[in-house]
Amino acid sequence: MISMSPVRPGAGVRYLLRGVIVGDGHRRAGTSLRAAQDEAGVPPGVWKGRGLAAVGLTAGDVVTERQAELLLGEGRHPDADRIERELLAQGKSPAQARRATVLGRPIEHNRSPKTDKAKERTPWLAFDLVFRPPPTAHLAWALMDDRHRLVLELCDDIARDKTLAWVEESVAEIRSKAGGKQRARVKDGLIAAVFRHYESRATESRPLLHAHAVVSVRARRPHDGKWGNLSADSLMTHIVAADTLYTLLFMEEVSARLGWAWEPREVTPGRRPVMEIAGINQRLIGWQSTRRQQIEDALPVLTARYEERQGHAPGERASYALACQAADQTRPPKRTELLSLTELRKRWRDSAVRAFGACTVYRLAERARAAAAAVWARVRPVVDVVLAAVDTVAVVYVMRGAFARHHLLAEARRHLAYVLRGRRHEPGLDERIVQRVVDDYTRPVGRGRRMIADLRALYPRDIEDQAVLRPLTRSRTAAPYERARLAADALAARARAARRAERLGSRPCPYAVAVPAASRSHPRPFHTGRKDGRLLEPETGIDVDAVERTRQTLEVAAAKVAATLQDSRRAREAVHGLRPQPAPAAVPPQHTQQPGAQHPPGRTTGGVT
Repeated sequence: MISMSPVRPGAGVRYLLRGVIVGDGHRRAGTSLRAAQDEAGVPPGVWKGRGLAAVGLTAGDVVTERQAELLLGEGRHPDADRIERELLAQGKSPAQARRATVLGRPIEHNRSPKTDKAKERTPWLAFDLVFRPPPTAHLAWALMDDRHRLVLELCDDIARDKTLAWVEESVAEIRSKAGGKQRARVKDGLIAAVFRHYESRATESRPLLHAHAVVSVRARRPHDGKWGNLSADSLMTHIVAADTLYTLLFMEEVSARLGWAWEPREVTPGRRPVMEIAGINQRLIGWQSTRRQQIEDALPVLTARYEERQGHAPGERASYALACQAADQTRPPKRTELLSLTELRKRWRDSAVRAFGACTVYRLAERARAAAAAVWARVRPVVDVVLAAVDTVAVVYVMRGAFARHHLLAEARRHLAYVLRGRRHEPGLDERIVQRVVDDYTRPVGRGRRMIADLRALYPRDIEDQAVLRPLTRSRTAAPYERARLAADALAARARAARRAERLGSRPCPYAVAVPAASRSHPRPFHTGRKDGRLLEPETGIDVDAVERTRQTLEVAAAKVAATLQDSRRAREAVHGLRPQPAPAAVPPQHTQQPGAQHPPGRTTGGVT
């Protein structure tokens, strides 16, 4: 998962320089950065991002204390000291030399009496993005041998870097004009300092492989190359979509490199399940998640107070706010004892062996491989774009009502994680699923970019699903995700039933190949050659592209056979003196309906939808 918090001048910068860059510990006064990192047992931070070239840095360079203080703490050039010395030697005043090193607007501007509302706000200098793999990945990383540890760290690095690259290319926007009303893509990219940590902040240390990616708010505008500030709204809006992308990529890297599979685990009844490594003993998760247990113990008290105050149970947003409040109230102080990673791993392994036995701990990798074989045999690597779109729009609509594109993107990535269980997905498949939803199953609402599910497309008029599914969007007796899953499963069952009916109806004709399709209840013209890429039918594993080409060939042959039969019938009528019947109008081959094929009303007769 990914969490986000701002870095502001003052306390935020002090926490960054004294805690985050030294392993979430407490850095004693007078201790150098490298010495504090060695004492805490964490590696030095490194620079990441395509925007490093604009400030003379290279990806992979070690983050020095002065660079972090200047760029992330003051919004200045990371080599500002050298630039100031050169400008002073040229005869510039100290104020002019300092202003030349500031990237964009100085933070002192917000304290100036000449500004209006800006002086009432504390500016953001950076965004602290914390990347955490699933809990079972922490366990495998902490309790297995060094080979598995290094591979899991590599998987985390790859998934994190790819997620940051997606944020650079598709999410990051820079503000311009008065009040930052205009937004544009950044010119070069982002500048981020990445710090890897190994343990949780609890008094009783527990393994927690995670990384802090501190992204500078400074970036260059595309039209003039000047420095400005990133839009915090854009990043906060897409943080859940980035979270699901990171989890999906991490699962794929682990499965590709270690051969493990993933399966869903329900943490809270009625809430979204989390994907965990198959075969990992569930009791170990409770041993590792001490902070989660502390939060769960405090949450019922806060929930009861909310219900007493408001008169009803908390919704999704209120539940998230209560969980954050419980986390703040139960946050323990940082540990003062600092240990190396080797010492920490030995302590964790000994603690797990005492609690669950040596057999449970030392056979984790073997059991994960055995469980993966069972998962691969049970779950097929098939992604149906149409069924994925139906599942995505049903879940998002029931849980949110009106929604935006980034909500669909996050849910589409969750669907891919659940269906593929760690197998790699085709690049851009998540965007194709979202585009299918937008094109076929939604309609705009309001004046913004919000949309809502198109019930006429989801509920055809010739079946009674609408009477069953509509109450799910209004009921408050069940959890939102539970109702969303009921709606999605019902719609998927309806789509599969319609496909089976189409295939069964075409069996009397040996030359008719029915391609599974789903579209709006109102038929739309068939466009030859339009495909959405390679797609496999989920029940048979048939390549739909190959079936589509075969279907077109057979339809042309069927048209020729029909014409031959028509000519033979006219000849027999002429011989026996029967009155000839008018010939049917010519129909293009792609619209030819084969004899014996019964199609439900309101559906197209073929093609990949």
